[in-house]
Amino acid sequence: MKLRKLGPNETEVRFSSGLTVLVSYETPVAATLVGGTTIRTAHKWSVTTSKHINRWLGSCKATTVPQSQLDTLLG
Repeated sequence: MKLRKLGPNETEVRFSSGLTVLVSYETPVAATLVGGTTIRTAHKWSVTTSKHINRWLGSCKATTVPQSQLDTLLG
């Protein structure tokens, strides 16, 4: 597992399996799954967390999923 600080309260977690998770504050909010599918939370967090998600995704199309699905990614 590798952690990369992207900014204040914004971290990218990369696993050797190929899974990459965006963590805003202490919450996983978006991810690129093994196989390349990109997902984002359906939960409406703060304006700052929304900015973190949108910046991380860029122009990538992401499937919106329940927050509970993202919560399971980090164990």
